[in-house]
Amino acid sequence: MMRVWMLPLLLVLCGAAVAGGLVSSGSRGAAVVYLLGFAGLAAVSSTLVFPKSLGAAEAQRRSAADGRPVVYWRPGCRYCLRLRIRLGRAARRVHWVNIWSDPEAAAVVRAANDGNETVPTVVVTGRPHTNPDPAWVRGQLSAATAKR
Repeated sequence: MMRVWMLPLLLVLCGAAVAGGLVSSGSRGAAVVYLLGFAGLAAVSSTLVFPKSLGAAEAQRRSAADGRPVVYWRPGCRYCLRLRIRLGRAARRVHWVNIWSDPEAAAVVRAANDGNETVPTVVVTGRPHTNPDPAWVRGQLSAATAKR
């Protein structure tokens, strides 16, 4: 669980160090800007910008029931973040599974990607798709919603 927060914590500490150096040299305004910038990067690289993760088994069960895609992701992954941002509000309707929190999810991703934990891996109707275009995922989500 700790590795999920290592990058955000490192970013906050770096921001604090840079801001401390700027304050000591008399640049308080720049210190605030840098501190806020590093805090923003820390928030974006954390689990806070993603909807609540499910376990792999629960996500698969829900996907089988409602036809919505399952997205396997991990914190700090820029491609996962790109998918999350580009999906916008529709991201709440996708089933998100953090592979760092669920060993079963990591195994699903490795099985789909020749032993690699390549994310985002999106599973739609039992078929995995590695790092798909966000527009395609949005289309799959719309198709699943229309079928209901």
